[in-house]
Amino acid sequence: MKSPVGIVGHRGYSGAELIAILAHHVHVERVLLEHRDDAGGGSPIRGRSGHAQIACTPEAAKDAGLAVVFLATPADVSMEIAASMLGAGIRVVDLSGAFRLRTPERYKAWYKEEHTQPGLLAEAAYGLPEFCRERIPGARLVSNPGCYPTAANLAIRPLVEAGVIDRAAGIVCDAKSGVSGAGRKPSLKTSFCEVTENFSAYSILKHRHVPEVLLTSGLEESEFSFTAQLIPIDRGILETIYFRAPGVQSADELIAIYEKRYAGEPFVRIYNAGHVPDLHAVRRTNFCDIGVVFDARTARAVVVSAIDNLVKGAAGQAIQNMNLMLGYPETESLL
Repeated sequence: MKSPVGIVGHRGYSGAELIAILAHHVHVERVLLEHRDDAGGGSPIRGRSGHAQIACTPEAAKDAGLAVVFLATPADVSMEIAASMLGAGIRVVDLSGAFRLRTPERYKAWYKEEHTQPGLLAEAAYGLPEFCRERIPGARLVSNPGCYPTAANLAIRPLVEAGVIDRAAGIVCDAKSGVSGAGRKPSLKTSFCEVTENFSAYSILKHRHVPEVLLTSGLEESEFSFTAQLIPIDRGILETIYFRAPGVQSADELIAIYEKRYAGEPFVRIYNAGHVPDLHAVRRTNFCDIGVVFDARTARAVVVSAIDNLVKGAAGQAIQNMNLMLGYPETESLL
């Protein structure tokens, strides 16, 4: 028997990616939940795609026996739906930023909106398996990390833990993303004429993903400078991270830290010294690829971290979390 899992927001990029990846999952059956008032719905139907479709209500989800519901929805929608699904005894993996921060004050400071479900913030397990795996299997609510913080934390945290970064000198993270990271909702900034043959920075010094990096890496805001930049491609994130490591003698020392920390981790790949990843290497995969270049004379280090923002940065990581929650092999449908 396959476990039915629900997908809310299946019309968006992350939702569509969930559907595509789960098509190869041998243990689950996909069920689409329609939450839009103008989409019709109510009684279950089966379209040409073969997906069962039901109304996005806790009653319908419970009747369908859903084991987990994925929310690929805006944060305000996720807050509302997560509370109702949890109330019906259905576990939730949320792909929005609704539950990534720990307090309503922190959420308001960075998202500029009130949090309508503050009681769920402390309960939500942060779903970066490489660092938070112990909480995920037993969680009712898993908050899927943002795409930028996923690439940043996988690159930064092992080095912070090892104490090799000169934190007083600061860390600079220069992050580039494809346009799908902005979601499917049309806007002037992501329209064809604005994006094509262009390259622009945005949300400088106030990007809402910064507190996620700080929470997981252990850095202070004063130690971390982050700039997000939009590049004219459909998908992918590449982050170039600059810092000083005065006690390090070679790139191999930094690589050894990564190899020790990620031994046995199926989705982190470390490159040989002097080699760095590009976006082609991770496109449509759940991998995070990391490469290191180091200059011993000046103690300057550059780490490049690359992911597909729709896979390891969204749907793939969400399925990785679901696998942990339901006791399936963590790599199922992802390798």
